[in-house]
Amino acid sequence: MKLSVLGAGGWGTALARLLANAGHETTLWARRPELAEAIDKARENVRYLPGVILPRDRLVVTSDVLVALDADALFLAVPSFGMNELLHRIAPVLTGSPTLINLAKGLDRESRRTMSEVIGFHIPDAEVFTLSGPSHAEEVGRDIPTAVVLAGKNLDLGRQLVDAVATPRFRIYLSDDIRGVELCASVKNIIAVATGIADGLGYGDNSRGALIARGLAEMVRFGRSFGAEDATFFGLSGLGDLVTTCTSRHSRNRLVGERLGRGESLESILRGMVMVAEGVYATSVVREMAEARGIEMPITEAVDQLLRGETDALSLVDRIMTRAPKIEGF
Repeated sequence: MKLSVLGAGGWGTALARLLANAGHETTLWARRPELAEAIDKARENVRYLPGVILPRDRLVVTSDVLVALDADALFLAVPSFGMNELLHRIAPVLTGSPTLINLAKGLDRESRRTMSEVIGFHIPDAEVFTLSGPSHAEEVGRDIPTAVVLAGKNLDLGRQLVDAVATPRFRIYLSDDIRGVELCASVKNIIAVATGIADGLGYGDNSRGALIARGLAEMVRFGRSFGAEDATFFGLSGLGDLVTTCTSRHSRNRLVGERLGRGESLESILRGMVMVAEGVYATSVVREMAEARGIEMPITEAVDQLLRGETDALSLVDRIMTRAPKIEGF
């Protein structure tokens, strides 16, 4: 197949490498010409995925979007807040019913749509999928065994994509619960910020385990209210990605939380970051959506207050841990 990855961050670069090594004619598109030129010349994305060497065969790196759009399927590897801009760029030149696979793990701030809904709004005839799960670019780029889920409504086409993309080191499961997968991906980043805050305060495994477990409960309550399937919460995009994002040294969301827990300001943290921590942008959206539906999400609410500067890290954790006792459940 001819496949293109639009977005040359760490995850986009790692996926482009995987696709090319799997035998596909692959294009990696970077918005900035200087980045595309640097990656092409060095065969390494020094800025976003250092130490991972890219193949010279079957992988074209370009900043020409028309070159990238000449493909059987497009993987959209931009952050959630950059999705609208990308779609505005490509929608006028796409024809037919293009196959678009979203890689972003966030929600649109203004419309509160999931990324697949944003794609469908801009390109109504597209066949839309979301690829999600515990898949840090640093590990996928080094062929560390990884399992993810591909979610979409057209399962026949989904099976074709799975057959084409999966490798012995990159296993793909199929799901038709695309909204559930995307909601899980958004909420787990918020919980990762919370666990990072506890880590930054010097708390231990007990605190982390409690936040993950109760974070999962928030994910379930939130997802169920939008019709997500229970199996999704306990699958790769739910529990699998939640645990990974809350515990991994590669997790940008956990790192932001850890630095907040140590007393750094959010402004200074974001100013010095190369990669995007989606949880920072998802928290207020999820909180607003939850409040509109009367969904109890105390961890999300507390993280949002901290990010807004309305509380401090120690008060946040103490507030969560000293809530009135209740029967455990979802």
